[in-house]
Amino acid sequence: MSDHFPSKWQVLNKKIHASCRIFDVYKKSMLRDSDSKEGDFFVIETNDWVNVLAITSDKEIILVRQFRYGTEKYSLEPPGGVVEKGEDPIIAGERELEEETGYAGNNPKIIGNVFPNSAIMANRCHFVLVNNVQEVSKVHFDEHEELETVKVPIDDLTYLVQKGDITHSIAINAIFHLQLELNTS
Repeated sequence: MSDHFPSKWQVLNKKIHASCRIFDVYKKSMLRDSDSKEGDFFVIETNDWVNVLAITSDKEIILVRQFRYGTEKYSLEPPGGVVEKGEDPIIAGERELEEETGYAGNNPKIIGNVFPNSAIMANRCHFVLVNNVQEVSKVHFDEHEELETVKVPIDDLTYLVQKGDITHSIAINAIFHLQLELNTS
């Protein structure tokens, strides 16, 4: 490991650059502590997110397939969505799971979280594990949502990532945290 530790930057000024439906872009003027170098950086601020690792009693995981506007491709990933301001990520996870798949379960718990892209974003994505899920209701999609619910054996997750069927980076992080949880419990 290097003896050099990168300098911290201090925010001099922060102002809104763009306001969009689900996020705001801020321009941050910053100062590096070590040499007083200044720079402008753009940061996306949005609510935290949640991904739900929903496991059936048969050791299958509930995933959703949906069209993603950024890539203009279909994505296979855990159900999830926005954590509302002040909301517990576990409550948000339970809500999103039932809305998107019609499934619910018991003993939900957070098994990890990540910064989706700390270079340009300030939010976190929380991973909620829910066990013994079963279908309890009809789906309740948001206005622009249309999802397919897919059940996959947990043991097939690594293969689906290796094969390129699961490519969403946050989904892969969620799967990694699930594997850590399963290997330690």
